[in-house]
Amino acid sequence: MSHSIDLNIDHVAKLARLALTPEEKASYSRQLGDVLGHIEQLAKVDVSGIEPSSHAFAVTNVWAEDVARPGLSVAEALRNAPAQREHMVVVPKVVE
Repeated sequence: MSHSIDLNIDHVAKLARLALTPEEKASYSRQLGDVLGHIEQLAKVDVSGIEPSSHAFAVTNVWAEDVARPGLSVAEALRNAPAQREHMVVVPKVVE
């Protein structure tokens, strides 16, 4: 499905900082032409009266209420720690 859209693949490749072989240029030119052709088709759709949106469906907050409640005790928090010292987890040193 090739479209006759004026496309300067050399300019596009330069903007993207890509070094393309002649075969890649031909292939990508066809692919980009097809994409732009589909976009042209979408531009023909009458969207008057359609409310602009950023999502296909209404987005609502699904988070639970932020309510403070008791956390883990020190003993529970350190129960699976491989090593502990003075109520802290001991980990290998990663910074000199």
